[in-house]
Amino acid sequence: MNTLQEEALEEMKTAIHEWFDEQENRKDVEGAVKRTTLQMGIFNGVMLDFRPGRTRVDSLNFGRNAAGSKSKASPFTREQVLHEVQLLLAEIVKEKLDKLETSPLIDYRFTLQGTFATTDGPVKLTVLEIVYEEKKRQLLERIQSYIEKKLEKGSYPTKPLETFFLTRHLLDPYLFHEPEVARMTALFDRIQELNKERTQVLADHRRYIIQALTGWAENVFLRRYYDFTRSEYRINDYKIKPDTALENKDEPNQPVDLLLYGAVMILRYEPNYSKFKGQTFLELATQLGSDKAGRMLKEGSDSFSQEDVHMRHELAECKANDVFSLITVVICKEEAGAYERAISFILSLLRKGFPKSYKIKLKSSAREVLPVKGLVRSDTHRFFANALAYSELHPLLEEYAREAMEEFEWYEDTEGEKSVMPGSYAVFGLGLSAERYFPLVEAYMALVDDEHQLVQDKYTAVFAETHGVTERSTPALVACLRRSRGSLKLKIQLELESEDKLSLLVQHVEALTDYEAERVLYPIWGKSEKLAALARKAQEPRKELLLRLLKATGKA
Repeated sequence: MNTLQEEALEEMKTAIHEWFDEQENRKDVEGAVKRTTLQMGIFNGVMLDFRPGRTRVDSLNFGRNAAGSKSKASPFTREQVLHEVQLLLAEIVKEKLDKLETSPLIDYRFTLQGTFATTDGPVKLTVLEIVYEEKKRQLLERIQSYIEKKLEKGSYPTKPLETFFLTRHLLDPYLFHEPEVARMTALFDRIQELNKERTQVLADHRRYIIQALTGWAENVFLRRYYDFTRSEYRINDYKIKPDTALENKDEPNQPVDLLLYGAVMILRYEPNYSKFKGQTFLELATQLGSDKAGRMLKEGSDSFSQEDVHMRHELAECKANDVFSLITVVICKEEAGAYERAISFILSLLRKGFPKSYKIKLKSSAREVLPVKGLVRSDTHRFFANALAYSELHPLLEEYAREAMEEFEWYEDTEGEKSVMPGSYAVFGLGLSAERYFPLVEAYMALVDDEHQLVQDKYTAVFAETHGVTERSTPALVACLRRSRGSLKLKIQLELESEDKLSLLVQHVEALTDYEAERVLYPIWGKSEKLAALARKAQEPRKELLLRLLKATGKA
């Protein structure tokens, strides 16, 4: 090697030693692996990113993408990296690992992956891979013991951290060459069954199951059949390999069935912005010749019975497909009973886990819309506007709305600035119809994601115009204003000339934080300077009330 190459190799060696030294000096190693018997070690590998003058080593779990950073020209050719540098680096890392073989720092398997700048362009390769057979044997014993004691014979909730490790182990091809699909899906179902009483904890378990299934699908299963380019910000670009076909596709419990299981979990439990991945998995399985995947795309998943997803009556007919988050509603007779049956059908579906971010495809002769500007004129909007015309259905619509409302979920036929949370149309209509639904409006506004939903401003203006400032309406009005955006302007200043009504507003605003108070008052008076000017000119007791509002904003 010439001088430049020796310097470059020394730079890589130094980076490797620094990483290992940093980990060996950690004080939390023992505590970290004692959290659960399912963790053999903290690190399963490192990524070496060699660019002269900018070489870096990170753990595989936390590697950073440094694309675009400038560096010096590489002194190595591709062939030198493959046949000389790789061997030298492997020896350096193996020497460090020999001293740590029994340490809880190192997992049962350790991999050194590298990205190397060369004169021929970047080269990516696995430099070294070691499996510690004794650690592997111990881990397999622990996995089996955990499954038997905590899942198969257990009757108590389990810890999300245990599910995090267990799911990854079960889908690790270095531990289990081929997944036992029937047993694995039964275990995943069992985890959910044991934790069903604790909603947030159950969500954590499901998230870890989905993450493990997604990792297996993308890194193991689909790689057998597809070449693809990974993307962090959009759908991966998949291209099927020539002469590719599923093995034993007509037999039950094949690996493709595990892909379909993961797809259904994504569609049922992931946020709306992640559901595309579940549909993609089904489409890829269909391309491979899976009849079940094709049937699921056409009719929906097997998560619901036929009675759950299809209702036929002389008044209305409804069909649901959870894969596309679509509910088709045909109103045969325009009367309350038809909409009652359709709403009850949808409500039942939601309670059984149908995606809340759904859309309605409606066939109806009625074309009602809500008196709120800015709402998408969609079939979903029209369905609920039609139903709201029947006052006898309002209690059922409230029941539906409370079930449907969920933060970060959106009706599928809205997007961008016109996105609305499920339940929005029912809440908007009910809130305008009667005082008894003001608490529903408050509950709705508490869930609104005001960074991505804007139409609540249009609704707030209509709500204020309809109900004004009263003892019953003020809590709901303030709840609306707490989700307002900077463009909202309310025309209620004249009404607030009444000291009684102004006093009502003061009582509710004083209970807020400075920021919330300012946000509530801005659509009414604009900047706090204007409110201060009004206070200076006002007479008592109005002056005191305005000063109390100003004080609530922290601008007194």
